[in-house]
Amino acid sequence: MDYLKELTERYPALEQMREPIYAAYVLLKECYESGHKLLVAGNGGSAADSEHIVGELMKGFKKKRPLPQEVLSGLEKADPEMGKRLAQKLQGSLPAIALTGHPGLSTAFLNDVDGQMVYAQQVLGYGEAGDVFLGISTSGNSANIYYACVTAKAKGLKIIGLTGRDGGDLRRISDVAVVVPETETYKIQELHLPIYHTLCLMLEERFFG
Repeated sequence: MDYLKELTERYPALEQMREPIYAAYVLLKECYESGHKLLVAGNGGSAADSEHIVGELMKGFKKKRPLPQEVLSGLEKADPEMGKRLAQKLQGSLPAIALTGHPGLSTAFLNDVDGQMVYAQQVLGYGEAGDVFLGISTSGNSANIYYACVTAKAKGLKIIGLTGRDGGDLRRISDVAVVVPETETYKIQELHLPIYHTLCLMLEERFFG
């Protein structure tokens, strides 16, 4: 199914965004083809979006995602009884980490160092050359997201910016910037959701279709 075509038919305002959305898909596809992972971060509603994206990638979205035979065999070898139960329930994953969900680390860094750099610290710790960092900021000017982008670039990660308005600093530092044609925060967020759903669907089709 042509998910990008369906997206622009349902949301005509995004017709002009076809090229950057597809470019974001290509970056993510190449990341996963090379055995790497996605790191995602945002603030407020965009933090919730970060968790949402990880939820769609780490388990089945529209497809069942059966495990490869070598994993099935490994589970049964590890524990014949429990392995069979796990084999029936576990699903294929596209590795993704939301940097929003580690309160122990985040509050320690906030208290001891600098809360604006919590995401940058996690990019430093988790990120490897070949990974992708997806920064979500409706204004494009969230300082903590920009710090994370600078750290990502220093470590050799590719950067996707999902933003609105004029794209701000995030647009300038991103390898691919998806800047939706809205200026109010809630309207920007309303367009972000179908975009990242489409990216997740396209990736699932590529790797589990």
